[in-house]
Amino acid sequence: MAKRQPQRTCVGCQQVMNKRDLVRVVRTPDGSVVVDTTGKAHGRGAYLCNQRACWQRALERGSIGRALKTRLSDEDRVRIETYLAALDAPANGET
Repeated sequence: MAKRQPQRTCVGCQQVMNKRDLVRVVRTPDGSVVVDTTGKAHGRGAYLCNQRACWQRALERGSIGRALKTRLSDEDRVRIETYLAALDAPANGET
């Protein structure tokens, strides 16, 4: 019998997927919001697809802040937008 995979919902597109296929954003105990690439950081988490459109939609609609039960500061937005820019960067020098 196959091992059951945990499921999470993307806060951008509302699609349910395997937890490992999503990127976790965390409100840390000190109140800052960071992208958690390990999926193990302490704090309240929200999950997003690896698609730029989901991240933009979640930022525009405020879904990330609602899911994390906080208001995103300017610094938090910059951290998220920096990660978002890296999603579009070509890997290994590809064009």
